[in-house]
Amino acid sequence: MTTGTDPEVTPGDMTARGVHHASRAAIPARHLRTDRWWLVPAGTAAGLLAFVVYSTWRAFAGDDYYAAPYVSPFYSPCVAENCVPMKGGADWEIFGAWWGLSPALLILIFPLGFRLTCYYYRKAYYRSFWASPPACAVAEPHKRYGGETRFPLILQNVHRYFFYFAVIVALILTYDTALGFRDERGEWGHMGLGTLVLLANIVLIWAYTLSCHSCRHIVGGRLKHFSKHPVRYRLWSWAGLLNSRHALLAWASLVSVMAADLYVYLVASGVFDDPRFF
Repeated sequence: MTTGTDPEVTPGDMTARGVHHASRAAIPARHLRTDRWWLVPAGTAAGLLAFVVYSTWRAFAGDDYYAAPYVSPFYSPCVAENCVPMKGGADWEIFGAWWGLSPALLILIFPLGFRLTCYYYRKAYYRSFWASPPACAVAEPHKRYGGETRFPLILQNVHRYFFYFAVIVALILTYDTALGFRDERGEWGHMGLGTLVLLANIVLIWAYTLSCHSCRHIVGGRLKHFSKHPVRYRLWSWAGLLNSRHALLAWASLVSVMAADLYVYLVASGVFDDPRFF
């Protein structure tokens, strides 16, 4: 369909890109929006970039991730021999002394893979970093659109499998949160500010994980008659309620996991002592 306006380039000019390419509709302007549409993709890019920088630093640091009884979510479960001993924690020496890098690099691939292939995050970084498209009613600058049918974007389809690993990691972090109700000697019946930080983090992580589109499909997908499956229908309804807030939960859990790691880092590095309530 054309607009009846003349393009800024001739139809035979195959060097033009984006909306001015000969194969696209003849629309001279890239957009007709008058608002500051670029604020959302720019803010999204800034937020994601900040998390990438912070998580990269902490993942490669390899220290100050355990302050009894708290362990950073970036380092749990800790599956290398070079892990700091954790009292009753998920400290499993699966990888021997040959692993000399940070133990976080062995486990972060699963929660990060889950988020990287998440439907919301795909939309977020496609728009903010690749401008595909940068915003609603704003044309993308790319010559053609290939979708997620070719390498490497076809690998986004592994999201459903990363979901299962994300559930396992969430269960382990739930266990870590429960250990937060102990003191540094391992005695139960205590709670500090770090306990609340880890508790808030795991609640948001579970909310984000269960709001995932894959989770909604697992509990209620491929059903022809909801009336014959009342339990799965109820679970599907609950997942749907969370799914309507998926974007908000994606950001809230991203901030919470970074805040939890930062809190443990500050306590472990001796910046301040964990305030205890009882």
